[in-house]
Amino acid sequence: MMHKLNGRLRLLTASAALAMVMAATAPAFAETPKDTLVEAFAIDDVITMDPGEAFELTAAEITGNTYSMLVRLDINDTTKVVGDLADSWTVSDDGLTYTFKLKPGLKFASGNPVTAEDVAWSFERAVKLDKSPAFILTQFGLTGDNVTEKAKATDAQTFVFTVDQAYAPSFVLNCLTATVGAVLDKKLVLENVKPVTPTDEYKYDNDFGNEWLKTGYAGSGPFKLREWRANEVIVLERNENYYGEQAKLARVIYRHMKESSGQRLALEAGDIDVARNLEPGDFDAVSKNADLATTNAPKGTVYYISLNQKNANLAKPEVREAFKYLVDYDAIGSTLIKGIGEIHQSFLPKGVLGALDENPYKLDVAKAKELLTKAGLADGFTVTMDVRNGQPVTGIAESFQQTLGQAGVKLEIIPGDGKQTLTKYRARNHDMYIGQWGMDYFDPNSNAETFTSNPDNSDEGKNKTLAWRNAWDVPELTKKTKDALLERDSAKRAETYKELQKTVLGESPFVIIFQQTEVAGYRGNVKGLKLGPSFDTNFVAGITKE
Repeated sequence: MMHKLNGRLRLLTASAALAMVMAATAPAFAETPKDTLVEAFAIDDVITMDPGEAFELTAAEITGNTYSMLVRLDINDTTKVVGDLADSWTVSDDGLTYTFKLKPGLKFASGNPVTAEDVAWSFERAVKLDKSPAFILTQFGLTGDNVTEKAKATDAQTFVFTVDQAYAPSFVLNCLTATVGAVLDKKLVLENVKPVTPTDEYKYDNDFGNEWLKTGYAGSGPFKLREWRANEVIVLERNENYYGEQAKLARVIYRHMKESSGQRLALEAGDIDVARNLEPGDFDAVSKNADLATTNAPKGTVYYISLNQKNANLAKPEVREAFKYLVDYDAIGSTLIKGIGEIHQSFLPKGVLGALDENPYKLDVAKAKELLTKAGLADGFTVTMDVRNGQPVTGIAESFQQTLGQAGVKLEIIPGDGKQTLTKYRARNHDMYIGQWGMDYFDPNSNAETFTSNPDNSDEGKNKTLAWRNAWDVPELTKKTKDALLERDSAKRAETYKELQKTVLGESPFVIIFQQTEVAGYRGNVKGLKLGPSFDTNFVAGITKE
């Protein structure tokens, strides 16, 4: 009886805190509770919280804080990985077998023990679900038919993973840090499985808990997911069963707030503790406020415009090149992304093996017109671009609309929230799209594969990379990208990625504009806030409030 009462008391306490910080209609209210961190963040990109399906930046951050993996990126040295659930691991002499020993005494938030069987089943589940991030595992030769043999528990503490080729071990381990590698509570998920008739969406006779995990939770991280309400709020609550150091705060609340000015005002008023989507002007104002502080970190995230090759005009090489001369990079760099990014035209972010630091394109309307004339489009044409509501992408889209107009191209901007624009983009139903791509794991292949690999360009293609989304059919680049994974000489491997980037610069349907610098403003009583090199390493467990 006492346990139930305490549980209900915690529920009421969390609800009261949530009600307090969600009281947006009030002009001002008391500062947020000491045991609760409130972050204003644009969370409209979230489609699902299932780690086997989620492939959005906000969902990655939530997964990184609520689930454990076998290994994680070492945020102090991104060339290395460290054990999470795994205590140690070995690689066989032939480079095909990885054996992981789990730490003892691990528990899920539910109280169920974490075993190697949970790890194996999580791999099986991700592969058989075959959602967007599944390729990170299936690229190692895993299929629905062989996954139970290739990813298996040999005892309660030992997980064995067999790959199909002798890849560089750092590549394999980096892939396992991706959120699709999250380890799920098999017992709990199976209690929430929905039987289905096999279809294209679910090829097996159940959904592996996919529908339940859209808003449910089955992890073992420092926080547990308490609630997600689309375009409104995400609530995390401390996991008392976490194996490591306990989170300092009882809960973390992400309030959906898209406007930078609104975030700044709420931060100044004490209605929120952290502002996550500050534009240059507001970031500058926060940095000059003695009651507030700021932080920033370069992210492995690039912003780009893409041209769907299903559109006959956009498929012309001269048009692809012309559009790269129709971006006002200098103006964008000095205004729209000042302090939150830097112009960077290659698909590999700085700091990654083989990154190319060359920006050959400048705004050149005359050159662009010459190319459009060569393409038989001297009088221009009309095209649409899907744009997520919010900055800086809306501002960049409007700048691009203006410079395209100087060359006779009429751009119609189609605004939408993150879910709308992403869903349309993933279905290849766009003309043009502006968005961001964050690395799934800190290895050059993470971005190379998505920008330069497209094994099956049909609408039924399984590897739904950015090249596939834009119908860029490149068999030679696809092979070169795959071959780079088997090159164990780092210097040679780096040269291959430089060559791939040069090809994308000159020939691709991608106009890459800048690399993100993530920023945050926060109240002076918030301590320990540190942004990571990726969104899934924006850890909140070490944050305290004075």
